[in-house]
Amino acid sequence: MLPTPPSAADHQESGTIKIKATFRDRIGIVADVSTVITRFGLNIVHMEVIRNQELTDVYVEIENADSIHDKDFFIERFREIDDFRRIERIETLPHEEKTNRFTVVLDNISDGVLSIDREGRITTINTVACKAFMKTPAEVVGKKLDSFAIPDYHLLQCLDGTKLNNVKQNLITPGGRYQYFSTCKPIYDAERRIIGAVEIAKDMQEIKKLAQSLSEDSRICFSDIIGRNSTIKEAIAFAEKIAATDISISIYGGSGTGKELFAKAIHSSSGRQGPFVPINCAALPENLLESELFGYVGGAFTGGRKEGKPGLFEIAENGTVFLDEIAEMPLVSQAKMLRLIQEKAVRRIGGAKEIPISARIVTATNKNLELLVQEKKFRQDLYYRISVLPIHIPPLKQRLGDIADLAEHFLFLLANRLGKAVPRMSPQALERLQGHEWPGNVRELKNVIERAAILCESEVIDEHYILFSHELNTFTTSPLERPVQLARPLKNQVIEFEKRIIQQTFADSKSVRRTASALQISHPALLKKMKKYGMKTVRTSTLG
Repeated sequence: MLPTPPSAADHQESGTIKIKATFRDRIGIVADVSTVITRFGLNIVHMEVIRNQELTDVYVEIENADSIHDKDFFIERFREIDDFRRIERIETLPHEEKTNRFTVVLDNISDGVLSIDREGRITTINTVACKAFMKTPAEVVGKKLDSFAIPDYHLLQCLDGTKLNNVKQNLITPGGRYQYFSTCKPIYDAERRIIGAVEIAKDMQEIKKLAQSLSEDSRICFSDIIGRNSTIKEAIAFAEKIAATDISISIYGGSGTGKELFAKAIHSSSGRQGPFVPINCAALPENLLESELFGYVGGAFTGGRKEGKPGLFEIAENGTVFLDEIAEMPLVSQAKMLRLIQEKAVRRIGGAKEIPISARIVTATNKNLELLVQEKKFRQDLYYRISVLPIHIPPLKQRLGDIADLAEHFLFLLANRLGKAVPRMSPQALERLQGHEWPGNVRELKNVIERAAILCESEVIDEHYILFSHELNTFTTSPLERPVQLARPLKNQVIEFEKRIIQQTFADSKSVRRTASALQISHPALLKKMKKYGMKTVRTSTLG
């Protein structure tokens, strides 16, 4: 006798039985199983056959099972089939499990998903897409798509082979207005015949929120630091390792290398719940610097608040204070900073009360502190306090291989900020970027990339739009007037100049033959050069 599962009674009441029978794999098993079932006058609702090495599993859902007086006797008949191995009652067929898993996945993604068959009937829809119909999936599946009050049945176009990619859509329904990006594609069978279509709808507001979170500067983590160079990867790995400690960290690197980026990533990975509070020690005079750092009590000096003001170390409770350009801090302020680090307490200007602090200190500089200590311009005792765990960030000229990734990243951020597509970099533009010395490091690269993307009027940024600071006054939109770059090989410059001359002359002459005449070279020679430079010669058919 087979054990009856807890829910088997439900199956019996509904008049169905689900069985899994296993046999040695051979031809004719399905026919034998069907014979046993039809012998009892039963109807097969669904049958699945799954081969497992030398065995075959036959799953059957049987209808009219309530007509069987002895279901166990019926099941025992399967044992009489040749090559029988085992049999059991089951609650769920394999295709039902797949459907359930598929439904769970669809209902737990943020995009709307809708599919139709060849006749335009809805075959699949998730809960997100159902909001537009204001119905449940059961009320929608099986119905014709054009039977619903939707103004645009663009998905039906895909049944003719049309593909739509990220098309902006506006849908106004009784439930509200939906703005989304729609991607629609046909569904093909093995013979490449269209058997349906599927639509993925991405909510526009969600995309904007995602783009904003990705480009938000205040939520920096180590994965946001772009670089494949071994030196920068080692710096990132070291910073990740020490981020969770309470020890002071000092970041060394040239201007524009990303010191504050590292500091923010360290703060994000430290687990501290307080804020990240940055201050540039070189941007404020001595008296203002101390009042910002340590705060002051009411009446401490003329022009101050009557109630006084907390310093940044108080504001950054359980957070991080980032002291950028600490080498520019006056010696008097350095003495107070040393005491703050030693005592883990701060005294406001004009006050006598010691206020405990819990903020972590991260410092940064682009100068050699050891040399400044020798020159008596930086306190030796403070230097040893803040340089327990130093991080050295390499300049961009030592990691030129990262320029392509950085450029792509900056173009992505710019696209999010402008809310529109931006051009991509050409190989020639990247080559020009990699030939620069980059005294301003990554910050300079970002400026150059953004300037090129804004000035460029085509889909591809070529080298003509890569302008460095000393070239801004000489920029022209005419490629023939572009100044010669002496830092590049002469051969490359000659080739580039020849290409520009041909392009300009061809644009003015309107034909290859007239261009050759104007340049005083033969027609075949010009065709050869144009082919070499990948230039189109579509106007040759109009020549007389």
